[in-house]
Amino acid sequence: MSAQTRTVRWRERDVVRFLLDDPGFQRHAPGLKITAWLHEPPQMQPIAAAANWELPEILTARDLARWLGVHPGELDWFANLKGLGSGRLEHYHYRTIDKGSGEVRIVEAPKPELKEIQRWILREILDKIPPHPSAHGFVMGRSIQTFATPHTGKRAVLKMDLRDFFPSIRGVRIQALFRTIGYPETVADLLGGICTNAVRGDVPDIYRRPHLPQGAPTSPALANMCAWRLDCRLLGLAKAIDADYTRYADDLAFSGDADFDRVAVHVAAIAYEEGFAVHHRKTRVMRQGVRQRLAGLTANEKVNVIRADFDVLKATLTNCVRSGPESQNRERHPAFRAHLEGRVAFVESVNPDKGRRLRTIMARIVWDNINVFR
Repeated sequence: MSAQTRTVRWRERDVVRFLLDDPGFQRHAPGLKITAWLHEPPQMQPIAAAANWELPEILTARDLARWLGVHPGELDWFANLKGLGSGRLEHYHYRTIDKGSGEVRIVEAPKPELKEIQRWILREILDKIPPHPSAHGFVMGRSIQTFATPHTGKRAVLKMDLRDFFPSIRGVRIQALFRTIGYPETVADLLGGICTNAVRGDVPDIYRRPHLPQGAPTSPALANMCAWRLDCRLLGLAKAIDADYTRYADDLAFSGDADFDRVAVHVAAIAYEEGFAVHHRKTRVMRQGVRQRLAGLTANEKVNVIRADFDVLKATLTNCVRSGPESQNRERHPAFRAHLEGRVAFVESVNPDKGRRLRTIMARIVWDNINVFR
């Protein structure tokens, strides 16, 4: 789907407002008033690129409720388009993470009933939409390895981060996306409401308005879809300077022989035009003579785990063997064993030899009858 064919279908009220405010229309139809609305039966109206996608036909709110297996009243409650009462708040659990910059990130985890609905939307709609070739985050068959691999052995690597990636994508943008892939306005609004959230209370303003919640099953796929035009434009910029470009969620990477100090300015401008903001303090141009880090990996000669991270994990596992795992759970992970398993599996996926060494140490840890939460 190219940037030229991916267009947003306007809302009906916006079309009417445009016509009524047009000077030429007013000149030829003075005093015109709307006395009645004539509506065609609702129908799917996908853009040309989406015409062959096998998406379920959902034409009305009642159809959507039936498709999701909920009562129409429950559908309104889950979508909460009017933002009344505490309906939105009751659908999510919240966890605050302090960023190194002094800001906070709010992880919004949907409660089981809404989470199951979102998973259904992900499986039956969003997973059927092909991702952009440059997008490597949250895409089946792609990973941080496929994200970093195109940048190995390059003279220079440019790394940039998008600020507040998920919450910066607003609810109206998600509703427009559902209209774009073909759903009637009423259905698109409800789907958008189900997939977005607005946090109440003393939180940064970006979380108070409807946005993509980091923690919802649907958010990664929707974020990739909203970044489609961004990926198209940045890939075009990369090709113009004979460079490579990939994106993993909010991480952008370029590599080649270009003057990337100048390229970074163009990237920031394109991101702004597409509704995103670059975290300038995290922008890095990494030459061959320094460690070229991308998404927790090094990419100088080949993709590999960062040596310091490997050494820390090895020491943690060794201390678990010597002193017990409870002595190493300083951050009070609620599932410390699973946490370590995940870190070892990550190393195995990148460097099998190093992964086997860690796996051997981990097999010697005694977990029985040990409280790992102390």
